[in-house]
Amino acid sequence: MEEFEVELDGVPDTDLRPDYNVAPTKEVYAVMSRVPKVEGESRTDRPIRQIRVVRWGLVPSWAKDPSIGSRLINARVETVAEKPAYRRALASRRCLLPADGYFEWMPVEGKKKQPYFIHPGDGGVLAMAGLYEFWKDPARADDDPLKWLCTCTVITTTAEDKLGHIHDRMPMMVERDRWAEWLDPRVTDARELLVPAGPDRLAAYPVSTSVNDVRNNGPELVDPIEPVGGDTSALF
Repeated sequence: MEEFEVELDGVPDTDLRPDYNVAPTKEVYAVMSRVPKVEGESRTDRPIRQIRVVRWGLVPSWAKDPSIGSRLINARVETVAEKPAYRRALASRRCLLPADGYFEWMPVEGKKKQPYFIHPGDGGVLAMAGLYEFWKDPARADDDPLKWLCTCTVITTTAEDKLGHIHDRMPMMVERDRWAEWLDPRVTDARELLVPAGPDRLAAYPVSTSVNDVRNNGPELVDPIEPVGGDTSALF
């Protein structure tokens, strides 16, 4: 909350446990700015920056079934403004998804892939560009706390330089000086705020293939290992 200058704590009474192997449909933290409401009517006050728990995998408001979210975990920056599932959220429901880093898999021998942990080189926190939506479950009563489902997706872009050596795509980052604009729902065209992370911003190292199984979860998953065959070309 301090890192992202959050004004309103919107998470449940129990915080999320540390997760070292986040998979689609899991719950994650999201930072967003929303205009407060009073008696069902929106005030004209400024948006309030808040943190919420959302589910990874966007469920558009018009979806008939929330299972669609498992297919909408990433939104390509090249088409995010055109796709019906994303364009309305891009206009006014943008968020930041905090993370220490993320995993990508690089082909090595045959069909084998070596997982890498990619993270800020300065040890800081990533602010991945995300979108969020609210979906209303028609099968639940209006007073049911599970009536509304809040979900998110990660915007991705082409990976350049050494990151592209590991995988051709990467999450889009939002730099600190652009957080306020990116989160502000009054900014209707935020595409120009999306720029790939600088080539020296991120670092990477190989990790155990234990991360391939989502049932594995612990700090040992981000421990560095020797790359397959001793190849250090993608170690940076």
